[in-house]
This record gives sequence, C-alpha cells and structure tokens, in this order.
Amino acid sequence: MFYIGCHLSSSGGYLAMGKQASEIGANTFQFFTRNPRGGAVKKFDPDDAAALVSYMKEHDFGKIVAHAPYTLNPASAEAKTREFADMVFADDIAILEHIPGSLYNFHPGSHVGQGVDVGIKYILEMLNKNMFSGMKTTVLLETMSGKGSEIGATFEELRTIIDGCEYKEHLGVCLDTCHISDGGYDVGDGLDETLEEFDKVIGLKRLHAIHLNDSKNPQGSHKDRHEKIGKGFIGLENIERIINHKYLADLPFELETPNELEGYAAEIELLKGLRK
Repeated sequence: MFYIGCHLSSSGGYLAMGKQASEIGANTFQFFTRNPRGGAVKKFDPDDAAALVSYMKEHDFGKIVAHAPYTLNPASAEAKTREFADMVFADDIAILEHIPGSLYNFHPGSHVGQGVDVGIKYILEMLNKNMFSGMKTTVLLETMSGKGSEIGATFEELRTIIDGCEYKEHLGVCLDTCHISDGGYDVGDGLDETLEEFDKVIGLKRLHAIHLNDSKNPQGSHKDRHEKIGKGFIGLENIERIINHKYLADLPFELETPNELEGYAAEIELLKGLRK
C-alpha cells in the first residue's frame, strides 16, 4: 500500500481532516497539534478523535503524523522555554493517546550556543520526564538541515538522543528529504548509501515516516527551504526513487511542499503515477 498525504489544517477538527485527506486522494495526513508559531490549542474533543479513528479504519488509512509547534525547543538555554516544551509535549501526547498508533513528530531543538551535548541533555530531560511505558504513540525525532544551532542534522546526533531515552521502544525518526539533502546527505544517486548509513548508525527499524519535500537549495546548503515536487534540486527522478525504495516504500509519506490543497492534490496524483 502506498500511504501518501500532506499537511492539513486542524481548524475543522479531526474527522474533518480525515475526510479532507480522502477528497484530495490521500490516505494519511499530517497536522499541527496547535498553533505552529505559538502555543494556543483548541479544546480537545475525544468524540471527534474517536470518529477519526473509525473513519481511518473504514478507508484504509496509514498512520497519521502529528507535528509539534515550531516553538517547542527542549534544547533551549532558557528555563521558561524548556518548561513550555515540557507542557506542550505532555499535553500533545495525552491527546494523541486517543488516536492509537499515531506518530508525534518534533524538531529536536536548537542549543543556541550552549553546544550539542548540553542541548541533547535537555532534550532527554523532556523525553524521560514525559514519555512512559505502554504509551500508544510513537515519538519521532525529525532529521534537520543543520541551520544555525539545530540539533539532529546528523544521524549520530539522533542516535545519541535515542540511546539516552529511557523509553526508546517508543522513539523513532522521521526523515525529511529536503532537510537531509540540505544537511549534506545524498538522496539522489547515493540514496542507497545514505540509507545504509542510517541503518548502521540508527537502524531502519526506527524509521517511521517520511517528509517528502524537494529543496530550493543544493545538497549541503544547510538552508531548509522546501520546494514543490520535481521543481527543486532533488528533482523528480530522485523523488521517484525515494517513494519506490524497498526500505521506504511502506512508510507514510507526508508532503510539506509550498502548496494549497489543489497543489497537494496534483502532487499526490503525480506521485501515485510514479509508484511502481
């Protein structure tokens, strides 16, 4: 099964997102758990979440991805920022437990000059405080582009976080194609080698989702600017290779390209045509 979707607005509720995904030809989707640039969140409706779970079963959906807000930075030097990250993380996980099997993706954070080791220590404090045995949600560390003081631009940094997590059985990785290309990894002719390195350092069993994006910048640029599928430096031929790769093909692919719904629908149709 090819699980392909895009980022949708959660303003209409959970079931509405499921129906909207179907309307544009998707069978998975991603959404922000709250205001991506702030912390505001609408009141949670468990009945709406239950309705989405039923809809997904009826329509053969793959796992969906909830994305933490960009303001979540557990690696921050500021105690207030880390306390906010704790609060958001705990609240979001509590909500997602009502949608069993869902994936919760977050940017590991920026150490803002403290150094990677200190930043990772703070990230682990958040994870070990708020994750728990038997949780139904899988938490995903997103691969980053290495812009500024971002943590997670190398597979080794992500591995260090995983190794320090007390609940690593519930921790995995979301691979962003734009980010890792911008971070210096080859997702073109060297895709096999990149995935072999991922497997060696982290383990492919921990790869749970793909953010499928082209890039406005060449490999190694450390810029993080997404482009529409086939319009950037990764290119359509390499995107086709990615969605059909034996190690990736069964994962949920989430588009984060600069599009509105009509554009996402067109990209989903295009990608379905490239699927072998």
